[in-house]
Amino acid sequence: MKILITGTTGYIAKRLALQLLEDNHELVCCVRDMSRIPDEIEEHPRCTFIKIDFLKPKLASIPKDIDAAYYLIHSMATSSSNFETLEEDCAANFKALVSKTQCQHVIYLSGIVNDKSLSKHLKSRLQVEHTLKSEAYALTTFRAGIIVGSGSASFEIIRDIVEKLPIMVTPRWLNTKTQPLGIRDVLTYLCGALYKEELYNKAFDIFGPEVLTYKQMLLQFAEVRGLKRHILTLPVLSPKLSSYWLYFVTSTSFQLASALVDSMKVEVIGRPSDINNHIAITPMTYKTAVNLAFQKIEQNSVISSWKDAVSSGVFRDQLSKHIELPQFGCFKDVRYRTIKDENYTIDRIWSIGGRNGWYSFNRLWKLRGYMDKLFGGVGLRRGRTHDTYLEAGDPLDFWRVLLADKDEKRLLLFAEMKLPGEAWLEFKIVKDKLYQRAVFRPKGVWGRLYWYSVLPFHAFVFNGMINALVEKK
Repeated sequence: MKILITGTTGYIAKRLALQLLEDNHELVCCVRDMSRIPDEIEEHPRCTFIKIDFLKPKLASIPKDIDAAYYLIHSMATSSSNFETLEEDCAANFKALVSKTQCQHVIYLSGIVNDKSLSKHLKSRLQVEHTLKSEAYALTTFRAGIIVGSGSASFEIIRDIVEKLPIMVTPRWLNTKTQPLGIRDVLTYLCGALYKEELYNKAFDIFGPEVLTYKQMLLQFAEVRGLKRHILTLPVLSPKLSSYWLYFVTSTSFQLASALVDSMKVEVIGRPSDINNHIAITPMTYKTAVNLAFQKIEQNSVISSWKDAVSSGVFRDQLSKHIELPQFGCFKDVRYRTIKDENYTIDRIWSIGGRNGWYSFNRLWKLRGYMDKLFGGVGLRRGRTHDTYLEAGDPLDFWRVLLADKDEKRLLLFAEMKLPGEAWLEFKIVKDKLYQRAVFRPKGVWGRLYWYSVLPFHAFVFNGMINALVEKK
């Protein structure tokens, strides 16, 4: 089946595309910027990409032979004051273009809209649903609340709050009730509904099995992470102050924080239906969804499978496209130097650790290794399997190699030492510069204290290391 996907660069669409490709569908992916095509699908033989902006329909065209389409466009994070008009225009233009094709079925992911007092964004979602209805094709609408999955804005914001703040003084909207739904279940609904005639021209609320307040979600998240958290809610924080609170304690933008606060004031309780019988699904609990998200996040638990995948050719494209440094809630030490001899620098990078040492303040590295062993860690005793050769999955002192690609001039390490958080160390050459990035994602207050305690040492340890990588003796 040939399927059109909109919002291709978004969180849901990227995951949906991978699932549809696994189901052997052919995809036509809409993007506004061809340079932002998701790496995971960019070179897939059953994916084609068209540059299209649904606010400028005169410049757009869609293949006539598509069978179905997913409408996944939204403007949650926009700062525009007239986003409702923009969303309605997008939907109307999409409808006009798709109506001229062979498309028989459009699936739209919206938000639950059962509360009497809807936020601006939820009102807009409902208006888009009305706009998309057409006699040219059948429309199936799924209305979801909070979606739980690694990488989603809501998940990363909750993680940011829980792992930063042992004691939280929070706005009263944390007592608002919702029904969170795991991303895997969302994808099951979206894929399972395709061309099911009994779902044509109908709307269904999709939700998890529990009604939870945002406060309960934060506390359950903390339980999964093994953290004790205390929350005090205040009735006096206005929506604007609440937005500033969310903006300052998390890594989100102010625009997204404002939109989320506006929506979080509204109860998101689903209306029961028979949809789970049509698609044969039993939605998972919130804690299960969080646990599954962290299984995906914890890269050290899948290193061996990556190594096997490389050797067996499972990844047809470059492995580095699947491995990126985290961005949310992290501390970073980033340094760069202009290189004089690229081959020399690459050889030095690929020889780091083990008997060769870390090129700078080796006694401090050894001390860190002894401390790790003292607390039950691996220390530096593992060394490395080869003095000058590295591949994904290799041990490297108290690090594990996630990626070693000389063609891309990139080495990425994941820390397996005992830490109150997760740590990565990356070396990457871009043009004539070497970039050295140390990234630490703290777990709770101890993680933050750990980072600040070692920060003074970074100035000379990491500085000396990068200098030794580019300067010949």
